[in-house]
Amino acid sequence: MVDARGYSCPIPVVMVQRAVKAENPQNLTVLVDEQVCVENVTRFATNQGYKVVSSQEGEDFKLVLTK
Repeated sequence: MVDARGYSCPIPVVMVQRAVKAENPQNLTVLVDEQVCVENVTRFATNQGYKVVSSQEGEDFKLVLTK
C-alpha cells in the first residue's frame, strides 16, 4: 500500500512509481487526498499496464491498481 495522503503532486506519482519499480506488484492500493492526484496516478498506472478502480472515502480517495 502507498499512503500518499498529505502530499501534493508529483510526489504521489513518484511514490507509486518507486513501489511499482521496486516490487512490480500485481495489486497495489494507493491512498491520496486530492482529485488531481487521482488523475495523475491513474494516468501513470494506466501507462504501466494497470487497471485502476478509484473510490472516494470521505475526503480521501482509494485507488486499486490491478494488472
